[in-house]
Order: sequence, then structure tokens, then C-alpha cells
Amino acid sequence: MAPGRSFRLPVWEIISRCMLCMAGLVLSGYAFYVETSKEADHSYTAMCDVSESVSCSKVFTSRFGRGFGLVELILGADSPLNLPNSLFGLAFYIMQLSLGVLPGMSVSIVLLATSVLSCLGCVYLAYILYFILQDACIVCISTYVINTLLLIVNIKRLLIQGTAILKKRQ
Repeated sequence: MAPGRSFRLPVWEIISRCMLCMAGLVLSGYAFYVETSKEADHSYTAMCDVSESVSCSKVFTSRFGRGFGLVELILGADSPLNLPNSLFGLAFYIMQLSLGVLPGMSVSIVLLATSVLSCLGCVYLAYILYFILQDACIVCISTYVINTLLLIVNIKRLLIQGTAILKKRQ
């Protein structure tokens, strides 16, 4: 059996990952709904639009709400890659949930690497949220928290799995 294949996923990890990914999927789905609803009807008011400075639809419909504000600069606004950030979020949480049930050190590394990338994206988007858009998006901040917690789960998984492999080799 390959190293790491006999590693059993701890119950706390499975439950934590499922809860975090489900919350992320709900928030990303809601963000997509708000964005598409606002684009179809400019008078639409989302539940997360609390005030002028606490408005998720303002954030989702900004240029930074699609392709992280970067795809438009590089490939143009009409690029098929200039998708709503919420779709990238949906893909990320589905991947974390799907891969999270598989054993293996390489899977753990991929989970950790994608979590690090998502947290770097969160830092970038939080900067834009606070300093450029000067807004406080409840949905955005919630996903930043979820991504940070997923990063912690993935770090713990890698450390526990690495320790188990080292013990088995001794």
C-alpha cells in the first residue's frame, strides 16, 4: 500500500469540511443570485444590502466582482474567463468537498495549496473591499472566514497525515 493510503480521515475533519464547504456553497450561490438579480433588475435590493456602506450587491456588480477585477484588465470584459467570483467560489468549495473525502498525501497537498490560494485571494479582495470600494460586504467577509477556517482544517490534515506516515515508517 502506498504511503498515506492507510490514513483514515478524522471525523472532526469530515464534519468540519462538510459544514464549511456547505456554508461556502450557500454563500457563493447566494452571491451569484444577488449579482444576476441586480444585473437583470437595477432596482433589486438584496437582503445583504443593509446600508450604503454595507452592500453586497454594490460589491458583486463592481468590476472586481468578476474575474477578481483582473481578467477584464488582462483579457477584456467579454472574455469567457471573466466570470462572477461566486462561480469560482462554487468550484472551489465543490473541489474542497470532493477531494476532502479522499486519503493521500498528494490530495492533502492539493487541498492545502488551493486553500492558500483562496486565502491570498481573500486578502486581495478584502483590500479592495475596504480601501477601494469602501464597503463592508457581509457575504464576502463570511466567505473570508470560511476560507481561513478551511485553511486551518487543511493544515491540520497535512500535519496529522504527515505524522502518521512518519510513525508508520519507524
